[in-house]
Amino acid sequence: MQSSRGCDVAHMAGSMTFRIETVARGRFTVFVLSGRIEIPAIAELRRLFELQTDYRDMVLDLKDVSLVDRDVIGFLMRCEADGVNLESCASYIREWIEREKD
Repeated sequence: MQSSRGCDVAHMAGSMTFRIETVARGRFTVFVLSGRIEIPAIAELRRLFELQTDYRDMVLDLKDVSLVDRDVIGFLMRCEADGVNLESCASYIREWIEREKD
């Protein structure tokens, strides 16, 4: 894997912090997420997604995500529906996504 871009974003004077690192993995663009993923992170991810040509070539790596909210669950559901692969998804996040689908 080769790192191509990093992005640190802090919201509300550091009380809600998340990190998005962009990594190239073959034909895939991997967005490695960490920290608390809330609405500000969604806005940044949408901006980064606009730079991509095919969502099927994108991966969201969630292994270092510590917290998500309901808005993020909806966003992740839409990402999957559009062909984005969710990788290293914590079981509580996966279960929440599945419950929201019902």
